[in-house]
Amino acid sequence: MSIRFRKYCWQLAPASIRDIRQKVFIDEQNVPPELEWDETDEIADHYLAVLPDNTPAGVARLFSTLEETGHIGRMAILPQCRGQGIGEKLLRHLITESASRFSELRLSAQEHAIPFYQRSGFHVCSDVYDDAGIPHFDMRCLAPDLAAEGLENRNQPMILGSDTGSWLFETETRLVNLMDSVVGQAGQRIWLYDRLLEHELYDRLRFRELISALARRQRLSEVRLLIHDDKPLVKRRHSLVELMRRLPSSVELRLVNDDYPIEDQPFILADREGVVYRHNFYKPEGFANFSDSGRVKLLSENFQRMWDAARPSLELRDLPL
Repeated sequence: MSIRFRKYCWQLAPASIRDIRQKVFIDEQNVPPELEWDETDEIADHYLAVLPDNTPAGVARLFSTLEETGHIGRMAILPQCRGQGIGEKLLRHLITESASRFSELRLSAQEHAIPFYQRSGFHVCSDVYDDAGIPHFDMRCLAPDLAAEGLENRNQPMILGSDTGSWLFETETRLVNLMDSVVGQAGQRIWLYDRLLEHELYDRLRFRELISALARRQRLSEVRLLIHDDKPLVKRRHSLVELMRRLPSSVELRLVNDDYPIEDQPFILADREGVVYRHNFYKPEGFANFSDSGRVKLLSENFQRMWDAARPSLELRDLPL
């Protein structure tokens, strides 16, 4: 079925947009009207999905509160139009249209709709919470441009434990997006091996926040940083070093022992399925996998061997907070 999408500002939005939200959220789901209609409508772009005969079928809105983060909300498909893939087409239209505008997309999903959003590259990033009496979870896509790229030929693109294909990268921007997408879904552990903790890759605000969230999530959270050289970290403050010193039970850094066999390629491991692997220390070239337990198991064994032979950094330990 050929579905078309029209975009409006709130002041010029047709009555059908309000009507669909009224029928789905207020009449069907019993959302109080004072919660359904809010000031965000004034700043959002509103999308209307129409059938080939111009019959309105569904709506959604997209807005931004932070310069690089877009928020998708108020997605609703009329009951008689469900089960035809209209919602998925509408969501993917929003992703594709906003991929060049935002480095991150967020939404609030009703619990039953989580698989629907995962099919388009969104992963859960919160505990359950109540919204208008309905269980919800926050979900996000940390690389909308890559999600848009994967929509055509991948099921659940960039979802940890589900996306079995490889993602190649040969630019720093693509590497960073894949790194964040893998790390941001880890539930318990991140193991990172590199020559240096380069500021351009690892001292970014978003990466620091992702690592911090994992380190604080649970008592068994584990972040291991294994590097060759700590001298640059001593000379210049690094957010991961500060995090390590504030959360020593969850974040630990060691220096490799050059007297033992070591890996020639850097990598990041997320839980027991995600990996970002570079072909050498000096170029942003390699691949990422979100569901590759075999490779992760092998690299984990190599990492553990290097970790056991490594030593702590005495210089970093003595730095003032």
